[in-house]
Amino acid sequence: MSGIFINILKVVLIVLFILCWLDMPWTYFQLVRSIGMIGFAILSYDENIKGNKHKAILWGLSAIIINPIIKVSLGRSLWNIIDLIWAILLFISLINNWKQNSN
Repeated sequence: MSGIFINILKVVLIVLFILCWLDMPWTYFQLVRSIGMIGFAILSYDENIKGNKHKAILWGLSAIIINPIIKVSLGRSLWNIIDLIWAILLFISLINNWKQNSN
C-alpha cells in the first residue's frame, strides 16, 4: 500500500481517538468503532505484507477490540485511556515512517 495513504490513515485515526476525549454524541463513538476497525485492519494487513509480524498482530488485535459488531464494554474512562494509548502508538509509528522514508 502507498506510504502516503498509510500515513494519512494514521493521522485520521489519531484525530478520531483524540476527539473521543470530548463530549461527543453516541453516534460519533459508533463511527469511530467502524472507521477504527477498518483502519486497524488495513494497518495490520500493511504491516503483515512488510513482514512486521509484531505490528501486524498489534493492529489486528486493535481491530478486534474496537469492532462495532461484537462490542467490548469497558466503560468511558478505560476507553479514554485506550484511545490515548492508540493515539500515542499511531503517532510513534507515523514518526518512524517519516524517519524511514527520509533516509
